[in-house]
Amino acid sequence: MIVKFSTRAGALTMHGDAAVTLLKAMGHSGTVPGAILAADLPAALSSLRKALEEQARVPPPPEPATTDEEEEREREPPVSMRMRALPLIDMIETAIARDSDLMWERG
Repeated sequence: MIVKFSTRAGALTMHGDAAVTLLKAMGHSGTVPGAILAADLPAALSSLRKALEEQARVPPPPEPATTDEEEEREREPPVSMRMRALPLIDMIETAIARDSDLMWERG
């Protein structure tokens, strides 16, 4: 599933699992489609930032051991939830500044 976030200022598309995780971190149920009213965005942003800070304190799980050196070199580093959240945080901050609602739907 793909989720499309949108405000009057723009749109953002994200993989469904990451999007639902971030929605839940904002205090939302994670259902798609949905919306957060402009008046509720500051609290949602605060909840999201708090959840990301808490997650950063938890050490990541150990990487599986591999014996193939070439495979080890080619492996891309994992994308953290904080990195996935940055475009959404930027969009929410812009929506707050412009007094705009945040909406999402299946992409």
